[in-house]
Amino acid sequence: MSGQSLPKAQVLTFGETMGSIRAAGLVRHGGAMSMSLGGAESNVAIGLARLGHSVRWVGRLGKDEVGKFALRTLCAEGVLTDAVVHDAHRPTGLMLLEKRIADVSRAAYYRAGSAGSALSFEDLAPALDAEPSILHFTGITPALSASASKAAVQAAETARERGITVSFDVNYRAKLWDREDAAEALSVLAGLADIVIASEDEIDLLGSSSAHAPEAELVDGLHARGVRDIIIKRGAEGATAYTADGACHCDAIKVPVVDTVGAGDAFTAGYLSAVLDWETLEERLHRGVTLGAFAVAATGDWENLPARNELSLISSAGTTIR
Repeated sequence: MSGQSLPKAQVLTFGETMGSIRAAGLVRHGGAMSMSLGGAESNVAIGLARLGHSVRWVGRLGKDEVGKFALRTLCAEGVLTDAVVHDAHRPTGLMLLEKRIADVSRAAYYRAGSAGSALSFEDLAPALDAEPSILHFTGITPALSASASKAAVQAAETARERGITVSFDVNYRAKLWDREDAAEALSVLAGLADIVIASEDEIDLLGSSSAHAPEAELVDGLHARGVRDIIIKRGAEGATAYTADGACHCDAIKVPVVDTVGAGDAFTAGYLSAVLDWETLEERLHRGVTLGAFAVAATGDWENLPARNELSLISSAGTTIR
């Protein structure tokens, strides 16, 4: 896109997208496997696109068959890919997934030296120049490489300077880095965000000197650093939001759980969708848990996410619409 300006999109998200290979049983037993698309940021992008929002995903893909698959899938889902960088020297990353029980899956990563790990701020600059309303990224990106970490910081700083809302989902991955290194980097990034989303076991990574600081103390610390909304994902217990006006909780929607992979990304997509629609805090949380319920009710990171006209289906569980 050199020398060309990109059309505006409501949301810009960036990170690494991979081929996600799911095993029917244990990987070590071999057998049937199927490939889908994996990546926290692209999951959010697809969720937002299905709800009718314009969203651009930026990242680096190898000039290989997996990269072509990733690009084709994102395009088919209505995600803008006009700023994707095609890397002729590095492969697209891969992830192997095996499900042990309904709510426990194990991932093995093959992403060291991948195209996605070579992300730089220069890759993101044209998309930032298109002035999105929201910049969304996760704590996975800074774990990939020094250049990707620097890109995340620069992107958040630039967005803040330009008045773009910055959304940051912690998404700590223990297989990519240890908690001490992660805490140092993630705390910095959280302080650059307007919206911080974390699970209960991630919030302590974001800035307290105490390893077991109370949640209220951690929340107060983030508010003091300029974070507007702090969202704690509680899995089957729903989600809680903390703002300057107080706290709000929304229970999870009870559905039969088939697969929990991607549920957090689905929640984030729902929450950001409601932000873009200028909904109340209660509605933001409700849309988040609604998308989370769709995600866990079927196999796949994003495949079961709803279109906007399907949001109300969650209240019709147990019925057949004829």
